[in-house]
Amino acid sequence: MLEPAYQADVVIVGAGVAGLSAAHRLTSAGVTTAVLEAAPCVGGRMSTEKVDGFRLDRIGQLLSTAYPELRLTPGLDALALRPFAPGVLLHSDGRHHRAAAPATAGGARGALHAVRALASAPTKSVPRTTAPLGTAVDQARLGNALSRLATAPIERLLSRPELPAAQALTARGVPARAIDSFLRPLLAALLCDPELTTSSRCADLALRAFACGRLCLPEGGAEMLPELLARALPPGTVHTGVRVTSVSTSAVTTAEHGEIRCRAVLLATDARAAADLLPGLRVPDFHPLTVLHHATDEPPTTGASLLLDADRSGPVAHTAVVSAVDPSRAPAGRALISSTVLGPPPPELDTAVRMHLSRLYGTSTTRWETLTVHHTPEAVPAMRPPHDLRRPVRLLAGLYVCGDHRDTSTVQGALHSAHRATSAILTDLGAAGSLHRADPPSSTVKAAA
Repeated sequence: MLEPAYQADVVIVGAGVAGLSAAHRLTSAGVTTAVLEAAPCVGGRMSTEKVDGFRLDRIGQLLSTAYPELRLTPGLDALALRPFAPGVLLHSDGRHHRAAAPATAGGARGALHAVRALASAPTKSVPRTTAPLGTAVDQARLGNALSRLATAPIERLLSRPELPAAQALTARGVPARAIDSFLRPLLAALLCDPELTTSSRCADLALRAFACGRLCLPEGGAEMLPELLARALPPGTVHTGVRVTSVSTSAVTTAEHGEIRCRAVLLATDARAAADLLPGLRVPDFHPLTVLHHATDEPPTTGASLLLDADRSGPVAHTAVVSAVDPSRAPAGRALISSTVLGPPPPELDTAVRMHLSRLYGTSTTRWETLTVHHTPEAVPAMRPPHDLRRPVRLLAGLYVCGDHRDTSTVQGALHSAHRATSAILTDLGAAGSLHRADPPSSTVKAAA
């Protein structure tokens, strides 16, 4: 360690996507930065396990091509996004129905202004046009509601009265069947909240991203985001295996290297670790989830679709043949099916999931190989109302915090909170000019929640 008055301008605690993206913005502004990570590798919850040629995400958070920060974050220029098939595939009453958003004349994704249920059933019987989205009138009302979300100014969405998402959708006249059979499973996949207790403002932003973009996965696994960010930083910026035991506005204390002096400290850990270092910080409730990865030589015929259970007939909230979306996640000739269970896992988890997947995909799962099961009790911070989408990132001059618990509980929220935190740091350090030239227009920043 060097011994000047301070050893870095800014010390960042935590090498998840929030901390690493903040490091990029700071170093690009000429601010010397050190990132300290207690784990042996970067990424935090965005980790990917390698098993027999498969790439298995621990949480498997869905991304959207409509997330502005994926384009604006330095270091993610090389990130390749693999889109799912347009819309989602709903399983209801033994059939598959696609709810898709048509493309606009300009080529951008449009709002769901005319949601249609299209037959993709394993049987040859004639599909019922009322399932699962209701009558043509119900579909039109749902489409109009989503179209208004996609075209309304962000400021208007954020100023709407805040209710639990289920109550807000009902109050807006969205048909009950459309809520239960489409919006509930969709928001469960996007926000890990099948009961729709999430703030209506956060749900509105999630639905807006769905209507305006394509759901997607990062090529190579979730770990590619933190890995790309870490690779592009100056050598020696990131230090893994370093446990921070205390922080102040001018120093951090580590178990391995003692005190490291600095001009500012940015906590970029998860909410609980941040509160351990700064008692008094709010720790939210969390949505637990379990991800199961199965392999087979005979993939289901759903292709690159995100499959949702509109009937809620089993433990699986959503599932996909992810190797059809991103072929790099499975060895040649094999298919990878990844499925998410929300809430506490049921007894005999793998058996219950296999039975449910057999119904969802319309095929036997007896010969599927279970590759791994990842259970994360504190996977996603809950966003129940009242929820501040712009929770302060500047605690004191010299002490800052960022992460998905300060914005929305998405990758977009984590990146945007880092964007806000670095703006505050550079302003306080008197080096704001370099960053401000890279800032998006204010309307885009607000959309980034």
